[in-house]
Amino acid sequence: MKTYKTLWITLGFVVGVSFLVLGYFGVRIYQMAPPIPEKVVSESGELLFTGQDIKDGQNVWQSIGGQEIGSIWGHGAYQAPDWTADWLHREAVFMLDRLAQSRESKHYQELPEELQAQLEVVLQKDIRQNTYQETSGELIISNLRAEAFHQNSVYYKGLFTNDPQFDALRESYALQENALKDPERVRKMNAFFFWASWACVTQRPGEQVSYTQNWPPDKMIGNIPNGDLILWTGFSVIMLLLGVGLLAFYHARNEGAEELAESLPETDPLLGLKPTPSMKATLKYFWIVTALILVQVLLGVVTAHYGVEGQGFYGLSLAELLPYSVTRTWHVQLAIFWIATSWLATGLYIAPAVSGHEPKLQKLGVNFLFGALLLIVVGSLAGQWMGIMQKLNLVDNFWFGHQGYEYVDLGRFWQGFLLIGLFLWLFLMGRALLPALQQKTESRHLLLLFLISSIAIAVFYAAGLMWGRQTHLAVAEYWRWWVVHLWVEGFFEVFATVVAAFLFTRMGLLRIQSATAGVLFATIIFLAGGIIGTFHHLYFSGTPTAVLALGATFSALEVVPLVLIGFEAFHNYKLSKATSWVKAYKWPIYCLVAVSFWNLVGAGIFGFLINPPIALYYMQGLNTTPVHGHTALFGVYGMLGIGLMLFVLRGLYQKVVWKEKALFYAFWSINIGLVLMVVLSLLPIGLLQTIASVNEGMWYARSAEFMQEPHMEMLRWLRSVGDTLFAFGTVALAWFVLGLKTGWSTKRQQPTVEKTDNLQKV
Repeated sequence: MKTYKTLWITLGFVVGVSFLVLGYFGVRIYQMAPPIPEKVVSESGELLFTGQDIKDGQNVWQSIGGQEIGSIWGHGAYQAPDWTADWLHREAVFMLDRLAQSRESKHYQELPEELQAQLEVVLQKDIRQNTYQETSGELIISNLRAEAFHQNSVYYKGLFTNDPQFDALRESYALQENALKDPERVRKMNAFFFWASWACVTQRPGEQVSYTQNWPPDKMIGNIPNGDLILWTGFSVIMLLLGVGLLAFYHARNEGAEELAESLPETDPLLGLKPTPSMKATLKYFWIVTALILVQVLLGVVTAHYGVEGQGFYGLSLAELLPYSVTRTWHVQLAIFWIATSWLATGLYIAPAVSGHEPKLQKLGVNFLFGALLLIVVGSLAGQWMGIMQKLNLVDNFWFGHQGYEYVDLGRFWQGFLLIGLFLWLFLMGRALLPALQQKTESRHLLLLFLISSIAIAVFYAAGLMWGRQTHLAVAEYWRWWVVHLWVEGFFEVFATVVAAFLFTRMGLLRIQSATAGVLFATIIFLAGGIIGTFHHLYFSGTPTAVLALGATFSALEVVPLVLIGFEAFHNYKLSKATSWVKAYKWPIYCLVAVSFWNLVGAGIFGFLINPPIALYYMQGLNTTPVHGHTALFGVYGMLGIGLMLFVLRGLYQKVVWKEKALFYAFWSINIGLVLMVVLSLLPIGLLQTIASVNEGMWYARSAEFMQEPHMEMLRWLRSVGDTLFAFGTVALAWFVLGLKTGWSTKRQQPTVEKTDNLQKV
């Protein structure tokens, strides 16, 4: 008990201090965000656009999919360009050519290198100088830059509407014709693109770097890495080595956090558990999970294929009905939906099982929540389609359509609806767990951590309501990563760790004391780096240098617990061999082994590959990011969701023996397919893009010129090898789950086990 007290105090201290730091620098982000001028005018007095045009233009960009079609400040999709890098380079090339013609009567490319270098200095003095007038709210730009603005505006108008000369480029970008149908919307989006690009090159007052820490890399405009990027990269590596050393010492001293139970049960303790009505009611959740997996993977196949056939799918014209921005939105959103649904359903199943208490009307609550979740899924996806197809005005799009922010694309109404659903889930969980929490048993600490992680899941999704329709982009990004990093990557991880410990202790395979201490310690280590580590997503999002320093330091600590993940994998594998009856849980446990593998590879190796500031400076927005995204989101959280689903299904179908051939194909096809997807396609493309980013600039690494080279197209086609195998694996999984209902996946009944009317308590 004394050990528990120390661990709880440490956990409270870590969480409290971390959120104080996160909150304080959140205020600094508000204060130091790139200013939005009241109006932008040329030196000659021409009014180009207003601050309201910038805000409306941000909403226009969001309405066509926002971060699901190209990216801004490196955040978003990878098929089309990063619009800030693309705008800046086109602006610079135009201005240099005008300067060359006025001074030398030649095009810029025709000049010798020394004259080109002189003109680049002139260009940089023009565009890097901060001419924002804080007192009047005006941004005054040179007449030459104003001319470049008009030139870029014509280019983007043709690209985003239906100018025939851009047909080939639109196909390369997987951008549907007439993505914007209203010329006024195009004008306002151009204003937003200019402002977002202006922040990337304009120096902060009193500093020698731009608002985005000189991102994106482009030597022509003077965007090169500064000393802070190098310094904090080195410091992050030092912190990683220090953290690994301390954790290895702790692990060696304690010889592992969790221990096998002294005497293993001779039979499965869960066979004596009679599922309650509410526990049985969770079965339909897993049917929906299985269906959503299939749809999500199908949309992933279509989205990936848009990379080689931008307007169609093997000759079938899809872009008019389901453009890239729609399929990618749905692909990402459904991943969140099915993973979260699996985890939430597992919680609803476990709560009555561990407490031995079935509250009144619990089944009704579980069924009502199921209906609400279905409505949210269908309604939000339909709204996103209507938004992207430009069938909603900007206000309605914000509420019911597409917010344009990756992972939180669903409209604000559906976002709020989902939050209410999460609190309903929390209520159902809490009332079922209450009797067990009131008993002073060894399992009370584990139950309390289970409840706290459940509360965090409900509460931290509310961070997604902290921005409004026209909130500053830098501020919206700050809160968005609260949802993506803290909610998805943070407290769901804690919840999953606790659930896994519950399952193993409930099965009598782990000692409750060592499991509780192990989970508390793991939570402390994870959150020590994970909370403040949120800042590593915000290096180049208009934030001050302190955010860069903190993000680099603490994101390195996030990797620390993953370096010893092999012990966890071996531990789970050993549990699968602990006793003969555990063989019935082979594939759920193997899923946990896969989670450990992908935690090390996807979250650890591929995560740290892009986390250090100097690495991310060149890699942000390249295909190295989906390498990490796929292997961490599906490899870790997806495989965990599948594993938890199989654990629950094992409990709901106790009396039958599974035919495991389909699970064998599903498990290995999914994992090998994911490996091939990364190794054959995503990683090589990302590394080649990184070389191009270092040598030429971000604009070139994301350009159609580079991405449509034959060897790059071949690498995109090679992705079909892994995708196909992966898809077959999900079909095999769906076949197995459906077969539990039809009898295809079962072969005979196990020996009858006497049931008890009352649930066994932990």
